[in-house]
Amino acid sequence: MSNGSAAHLVDHGIEPAVLEAGPTAGAAVQEWAHLLLFSTWGEAIDPAAEKLLAPTGWTTPDEGTYPSGGEWAEKYLQPLADVLGERVRTGARVTGVSRVGRDRIVDADREAQPFVVHVTRTDGVEERLFARAVIDASGTWATPGPAGGSGLPALGERAAADHVTYRVPDLKDPAVRARYAGRRTAVIGSGASAFTALAYLADLAKADDGTGTKAVWILRRGLSGSTFGGGSADQLPARGALGLAAKAAVDDGHADAVTGFRTEAIERDADGRLVLVAEDGRRLENVDEVIVLTGFRPDLSFLSEIRLGLDDRLQAPAELAPLIDPNQHSCGTVYPHGHRELAHPEQGIYLVGMKSYGRAPTFLAMTGYEQVPSITAALAGDTEAADRVELTLPKPEYAEAPASSTPPKPTRTAEAAAPVQLTAPTATAPDAKVEESAEGGCCDA
Repeated sequence: MSNGSAAHLVDHGIEPAVLEAGPTAGAAVQEWAHLLLFSTWGEAIDPAAEKLLAPTGWTTPDEGTYPSGGEWAEKYLQPLADVLGERVRTGARVTGVSRVGRDRIVDADREAQPFVVHVTRTDGVEERLFARAVIDASGTWATPGPAGGSGLPALGERAAADHVTYRVPDLKDPAVRARYAGRRTAVIGSGASAFTALAYLADLAKADDGTGTKAVWILRRGLSGSTFGGGSADQLPARGALGLAAKAAVDDGHADAVTGFRTEAIERDADGRLVLVAEDGRRLENVDEVIVLTGFRPDLSFLSEIRLGLDDRLQAPAELAPLIDPNQHSCGTVYPHGHRELAHPEQGIYLVGMKSYGRAPTFLAMTGYEQVPSITAALAGDTEAADRVELTLPKPEYAEAPASSTPPKPTRTAEAAAPVQLTAPTATAPDAKVEESAEGGCCDA
């Protein structure tokens, strides 16, 4: 997303600086290299980036196929970073953003001051950069939701960290496979990430080296007709297939579903195995491992000196929040939006991509690719282009917004771009960003 924003900036004649906290482009994506996107190659490539890549001889992979995170990074994100060259700075972690000489409180002459961005390099050296605008595309990958049903870590969750993970495990990795083979694993979550984990564990249970593998699927809600998503009717086929695979894991006895279970504590029994305790007192005994897949949150700590206008529930831009509220919308019913909906009281700063959605799980790569040109055009002074609508999303037939949902607003498109583009190993994985929402989540790149 960040390099795509940079491509749009270059197209407008604006020189960007991309700050990547990881050692390579798409470092966060590499952390979920084994997972597939819900978007096909044709939907996972930004047109401006494709235009920048074309002179190098780069060609689009088969547009109808689904890339894994590793393929997306290797075949698209890294080549794009190579084309951008020195504009991309790796090993550069942003630790703070403010206005030069102005903390959060000071009003005087505030908007006339450039942004100052504090960066810590891998070698520990600190530096600062100045920019007229900042786009934060750092995602939410590094801030997963906890096992605790109240939004806080369960009592004992941190103490059990050696047996708790917040990622879908890569069971093709021998060491990871050995961790779960023949073990009883609790999977907490109700979206696509949980579906993926259940399907993976079921495959392991059926393998010669996985005898005795068992999953316990913990849902904070009850089972219903929509629990497993849209299946074959889903307009995102890859997501529908995940739901069907999870249902098969339950139907075939490789996973037991425990409903209405809101985890309050994680304890250890006399043998050192884990015991999950619910708010209502129920106890889930003899658990070896816990996979927590309850969504992700935006890291706002390094923006503490910036005046953001965020919704108090979703932590998304206030104007965007009603359009993406998972209580009302699936990814296919999210209205097109751009620079106006993504604006903040602090002019010149934008949260984009997955981070712009805060805690909402309804993000698709296509949405981000429409955010970028809008913001870029706005920064270039082309308001007409910034307000232009070009986004068409797939509508999942099983998750239409109810008639009482937020009424349509004037539609626009948009994404992100500005002289400084922030990216960290926090760009969310397509299958990893799934909160416990009514729709189960779209959760693409």
